[in-house]
Amino acid sequence: MKTSKPIVAGIDVGGARKGFHGVALVGGVYQTQLHTMDAAATARWLREIGAQVIGVDAPCRWSLDGRARPVERELMGQGIQCFASPTREVAVRHPRNYYSWMLNGEALYQAIEPSHPLCAGLPLRQGQACCFETFPHAVSCALTGHLVSAKHKRVVRRVVLAQAGIFSPELRNIDWIDAALCALAAHRLAAGQPCHAYGEPVTGLIITPQV
Repeated sequence: MKTSKPIVAGIDVGGARKGFHGVALVGGVYQTQLHTMDAAATARWLREIGAQVIGVDAPCRWSLDGRARPVERELMGQGIQCFASPTREVAVRHPRNYYSWMLNGEALYQAIEPSHPLCAGLPLRQGQACCFETFPHAVSCALTGHLVSAKHKRVVRRVVLAQAGIFSPELRNIDWIDAALCALAAHRLAAGQPCHAYGEPVTGLIITPQV
């Protein structure tokens, strides 16, 4: 895919039954999408489309002490509810594999970080290739300018995408919608538009756009 406009992607990470949903934007406009159960296949797709910046809806690092990571505590302190990441040992040993989606996220980061290092701070250099953790609910709150209810996430998030000019009948369920929101965050970051980084680099940042 050859273009002078920045190519970015967003990945919604699920567990064993959902896998990975990816949406690519070119210059902020919907381009294509992918669904696969395999982290390595997702990474190949990202390389094939030439994605420069990749937003991922999954924890980029594990908790160091068993408590919620600083980034998660910061979000919750602002009223933005989110999952608390466990230590890796807790995730692996969970009897019902509850954290399989976080382990899938770990596999994806390991596959893409050699070519797209994890973002450690803002702003990005122009043309810098990177991946970063983002969170569709926080993106929605940021772009609407207020806390929104996750109960109405399908409607609210579609409106956020529409207001950003992102339309496609292929974005037909919440997994695609969330992947597109991650891609929207990646587009804003790649374009040098205002973004905010929650947390700290050791246990991971969550980056969202700002209005």
